[in-house]
Amino acid sequence: MKIATFNINSVRARIENLCDWLNTEQPDIVLLQELKCQDEQFPYEKLKSIGYEASVYGQKAYNGVAVLSKHKIEKVVKGLPGDDSDEQSRYMECTIKGINVCNLYLPNGNPIGKEKYEYKLKWMDRLGKHIKNKLLNSAKPLLIGGDWNVIPTDDDCLDPDDWVDDAAASNQVRARFKAYQNLGLYDAFNALNPNKKQVFTFWDYQRGAWSKNNGIRIDFFLLNGNALDKTTNCWVDTKPRGKEKASDHTPLLIDLNS
Repeated sequence: MKIATFNINSVRARIENLCDWLNTEQPDIVLLQELKCQDEQFPYEKLKSIGYEASVYGQKAYNGVAVLSKHKIEKVVKGLPGDDSDEQSRYMECTIKGINVCNLYLPNGNPIGKEKYEYKLKWMDRLGKHIKNKLLNSAKPLLIGGDWNVIPTDDDCLDPDDWVDDAAASNQVRARFKAYQNLGLYDAFNALNPNKKQVFTFWDYQRGAWSKNNGIRIDFFLLNGNALDKTTNCWVDTKPRGKEKASDHTPLLIDLNS
């Protein structure tokens, strides 16, 4: 199965680009983030016409995640447990063909030291508890994909000095991301491409970042051991980022033998 994660940065604004990419690449499952629309505004019929059903957890103008699949989507859970007051649509999980699939859009957190940064740290702590207390308790293949808004190391950006004051590269955020892996999860790209450095998934719209390849790697699949054993490839598809009206992210994909 070919599985992708893609921060689409407004699904309605990018629907033609998305459909063109889906028709060309034919992924079995796609995790979308930053939908920027409510559930009822999501382009279900357009995607159904090219073979994808969708489960959506939207939010007006901001955030939002969705799972697209050529296969039946089952056992859908919307929202990250641990805070009933959290109204931001950033997390959902489901089961597809025996695979536990989690899709997240982790908070940006900027500026450091303010309310949004504290929300990010607390959100990451909730995620860590959920991984430890539930997600890793199943023997089924598990993948957690999405836009993590984390630059794990200086190798994951072109110029570390550009990000020294950014929440994505803060020591507290990096430590939490590393802690997920210490629980028993694996960064699929690094595991399958141990010698590749400075491969990016995001390029800002400003200052010619795309043309200069001044990017960062903030989109990931974290896999449990069962899923990693079944994964044969992980790669970044940069072609969508070069299109007109492109998202500032580009897809990350894995091949997983279900």
